[in-house]
Amino acid sequence: MEKYFNEAIVGNKRILATYTSKGELQRLYFPERSLRQYINFSHIGVKINDSNLIYLHNDINNVYKQYYDIDTNILNTEITNTYFELKILQTDFIPIKENVLVRRFTLINENSIDLDIKFLIHQGILSDKNNFVGCKLIDNGMTQYAHDFMISTFSKDQKTFSHQIHGSQNNISSGEIWDKDYIGMSNDSSISYDIGKIAPGEKRQIDICMVPQSQPKEMVDLETEIERIRRIDFNTEYVKTKNYWRKYVKSHDGLKLKEPKNLYEEKVADIYYRSILLFPLLTNFDTGGIIASPEIDEDFTRCGRYAYTWPRDAVFITKAMDILGMKTEVDKFYKIFCKQTQSKDGRWEQRFFSDMRLAPCWGYQIDETASVVYGVYSHFEYTKNEKFLKETLPMCEKAIDFLKRYTKDILEDTKKYHVSYDIWEMCEGIHLYSLAAIYGAFDSMLKIYKALGKNVSDFENNRLKDEKIQKSKLEIEELQVKIKNYINENMYDEEKKSYVRNAEDRKMDISFIGAVTPFKLFTPNEKKVLNTIERINLSLRTYTGGFQRFEGDHYMNGNPWPIANMWMALYYLEKGEKEKAKENFDFVVKTVSKLNFIGEQVDNSTLKANWVIALGWSHAMFILVLEELLKD
Repeated sequence: MEKYFNEAIVGNKRILATYTSKGELQRLYFPERSLRQYINFSHIGVKINDSNLIYLHNDINNVYKQYYDIDTNILNTEITNTYFELKILQTDFIPIKENVLVRRFTLINENSIDLDIKFLIHQGILSDKNNFVGCKLIDNGMTQYAHDFMISTFSKDQKTFSHQIHGSQNNISSGEIWDKDYIGMSNDSSISYDIGKIAPGEKRQIDICMVPQSQPKEMVDLETEIERIRRIDFNTEYVKTKNYWRKYVKSHDGLKLKEPKNLYEEKVADIYYRSILLFPLLTNFDTGGIIASPEIDEDFTRCGRYAYTWPRDAVFITKAMDILGMKTEVDKFYKIFCKQTQSKDGRWEQRFFSDMRLAPCWGYQIDETASVVYGVYSHFEYTKNEKFLKETLPMCEKAIDFLKRYTKDILEDTKKYHVSYDIWEMCEGIHLYSLAAIYGAFDSMLKIYKALGKNVSDFENNRLKDEKIQKSKLEIEELQVKIKNYINENMYDEEKKSYVRNAEDRKMDISFIGAVTPFKLFTPNEKKVLNTIERINLSLRTYTGGFQRFEGDHYMNGNPWPIANMWMALYYLEKGEKEKAKENFDFVVKTVSKLNFIGEQVDNSTLKANWVIALGWSHAMFILVLEELLKD
């Protein structure tokens, strides 16, 4: 079953849930952002009078409207069945301190006749041959379970009317289910509730709870927990959840956005506040690991999956989080996640699960390692916390030692190390962006030493440490000169009059801008840089104003990427051309999703957010550019 587009997201510190634009639950992660995903499908429908089942999230007569409660992660989906004139307001939220997805359905009869309604849930959970699934009826619902996990789906107050554990997919469309068994082996099962007759103008409400958890060793623990959750006042929890997120937005309004004066400023504000609300949903509360995006493609049909932590992506995101005052979360990323995931030789691999375990990789990327060192100093620039620098110094020195060895290997062509993939993970070789990232890491290391001065632990009384640092600084400075010379000698194309991404395919690539910002290997007004930007505008800018990543980019039809436009905006801001920067920024503003999420790409034919919706890196670049645009 293809579930490529997450149009909406809700969550707390442990649960992450994603939805379609019609309110269908697609994914339910617990207890981490990139580990256990429970749901294969969760179909909900109503049987009205003598009708067949009418699916709430897929019926030709349904009209949909979706929105969040203002400044919250509480999702509302209005579903109006125009044939029966039944309106259903579906509200999905996850309480901050309770690991339960609350799905509130308010049914309103807008017809002139009574509507007799049965409410049905048909749900399948993921399993495999080594972890087979069963189902057991519980009070007001069902528990679907495997050896080490389970998900319980039940009504808070309403008794089940009927159920079907075996073969409900064969007859669920009739809206009538029946089974004699209270327990059985099935990946998918169904339950129903009798809502009763609703008179014209009347409304009814049913709260459905979904509780993912590890299977307890004793059944009594499961039953006790479900009974405890059923006693929770979800009206109170709804208010608490709403207040929590609104307070969160207010306390993380790092840019102190002014009251919007027009529709354009309202749109910018909406994206800004949605970004604030997105970052905690991507972040592992315990480790600080930040996933790129909620998952979209578990079966690897079009990509290598997204719900992992790439150190590079996370560094861009932490910079945005620092702007928003999420400094504690950023501390965790560097002091816990990065320390625990660093290899013995000093490098960071391509990507990790958010709980710090190594994730599936298909190659090495040197800029992952370089980015972390850059990010450490960048975080210090916001916090001015020398204690943080001291605590991360050994980690950074270890990484720098690896980068020195790798750089010498590249420059001297000794082939001791495997060549790196580029930033887009599609091309192996020696890349301008990768070298620029190393240059930036070296620069950050020099700044770290300068910031600490004599405050390094035992620095004043440790002559050998002092000598080692001085030797390292000289080595770093020499390598920076060699990196720049290598790029100028091997990656400037005299025919194109521009820098190219590597010496092999010699393509134009938007990541060149990384050499200007953030890594400052070049300045924005150098003649060769100006030539390159002109060539980028000629070769990568599409007819809509969006920029592709590189020449010949065919991934997902080669659409523009918001990251590319934002990188262009950052370049123009660095150059002092604010209007050109704003032009690129505005392209992203007008192409966000209906709920103000920024995609990985923009469909060039429709100008709608495309493919990965709610990409953390895209939102981070939006914050970085917005901060600069707001400066006088």
